[in-house]
Amino acid sequence: MPNITFILPDESQITVAANDGDSLMQTAVDNGIEQISADCGGCCSCATCHCFIDNSWKEKLTPADDMETDLLENAIDNVQENSRLSCQIFLTPEHDGLVVEIPESEW
Repeated sequence: MPNITFILPDESQITVAANDGDSLMQTAVDNGIEQISADCGGCCSCATCHCFIDNSWKEKLTPADDMETDLLENAIDNVQENSRLSCQIFLTPEHDGLVVEIPESEW
């Protein structure tokens, strides 16, 4: 069960235990992190689960596929090199300690 730290827009931090196999988005929703609205329920179609992955973790995650990359580039104003959609990151024990920053909502 990996522990994930979310850094909220006000810079407060919340560390939660995630279930193996759950998406990062589902972990946020299950733990009441309201800044991840996840309007599409994890279908990679809305970008309301946008987050920034701490640079030390970027290479440890499966890279974004074309659908995720296209959605990020077309739906997010403040897209960065470490931007990801949390619905597309599925957690394993190897993700223990992952740090995720949630930007101010664009919605």
